[in-house]
Amino acid sequence: MTAATTIIEGAALARLLAWLSPAYPVGAFSYSHGLETAVEEGVVTRRDDLIAYAAAALRHGAGAVDAGLLALAWRAADAGDDAALDEVTDLSAAWRGTAELALEASQPGAAFALVTQAAWPEPRFAAYAARHPGRLTHAVVTGAAAALHGVPLRAACFAWLTAFAANIVSAGVRLVPLGQTDGQIATAALLPHVEAATNAALAVSHPDELGSAALAIDLFSARHETQYTRLFRS
Repeated sequence: MTAATTIIEGAALARLLAWLSPAYPVGAFSYSHGLETAVEEGVVTRRDDLIAYAAAALRHGAGAVDAGLLALAWRAADAGDDAALDEVTDLSAAWRGTAELALEASQPGAAFALVTQAAWPEPRFAAYAARHPGRLTHAVVTGAAAALHGVPLRAACFAWLTAFAANIVSAGVRLVPLGQTDGQIATAALLPHVEAATNAALAVSHPDELGSAALAIDLFSARHETQYTRLFRS
């Protein structure tokens, strides 16, 4: 029986909760996914705007692409297909709209690999990480680790998308600014979008089926590179 058909519990659940907790030291909190520019330019000024921004990222932007890549990486790692896993990893490293969005994917990815190897050593994961220095994106390395540690695919994908959305909401709470309760209301409102993005990702069987259409987010990210005052790295 593979991790795809098991109920998540025990050690697998503990790993997933730890890996995608804000306490896991990958530095995701320092990125806003272009939101800082959207707030600066008056596009996101209230809770509903923040929800719409995060939903767009989940359904049409990096969330949609990265969740699909996570699923492909999980399946390749679960099957022991190193060639397919390496192909997905290389594609994920290249599939970035701006320099800052590339950093937002690769820096937490590298940090995730280092911390996970130290805390939960696994020979196949170590070999995989060693093959891709500087090219591991957060979604793909999470997918590979999940498969190799027996974490079910749906749970891994859903949890990663939840953390992705939560990071955007957290940035919005600080930038707009909003209250903590507004942040939790936004997180709850994004649940249907996380579920839909998870289902879409699990339906992906080939990289050619992936695509994004969140051009406004890419433009906000590009303008963020030269924004005069910045709190975030993207």
